[in-house]
Amino acid sequence: MKQNDTLREHLISLLDWESAHVGFAAAVEGIPAELRGVQPEGLPHSPWQLLEHLRLCQLDILEFCRNPAYQEPPMEDYWPKTSAPTDPEAWDKSINSFLEDLEAMKQTAADPKLELFATIPHGNGQTYLRELLLVADHNAYHIGQLVAVRRLLGCW
Repeated sequence: MKQNDTLREHLISLLDWESAHVGFAAAVEGIPAELRGVQPEGLPHSPWQLLEHLRLCQLDILEFCRNPAYQEPPMEDYWPKTSAPTDPEAWDKSINSFLEDLEAMKQTAADPKLELFATIPHGNGQTYLRELLLVADHNAYHIGQLVAVRRLLGCW
């Protein structure tokens, strides 16, 4: 097996790794609807805000990787406008969108035609490898925050 193939396999595993910490599915599963918009005392985010932030950032990085006309959104667009979902379907829609985009990131990592160390043509020096690692790191960080919020809300 070529080294590049091994690297691709590691990246795909890393994107939803559960060996070192809780995975996304466990972190969002079973949060009661009435707690999804609650910010625990002393913490700045609700479960909804963290879920949406994960979705929005991952989508942004995915778009940066695949869209030559990519335009970076303003910083405030990386967080939802409300602390709670607008309706019960919004929660499930956000989870499903996150998972679809995560799958697209894994497909990016697996694509043998994509040179992982190549710079993204419309970027300013970023490589595809860097962006894949960034998604994995960012997701792990905020999934950990989501678990901490759930513990404080008594639903972990």
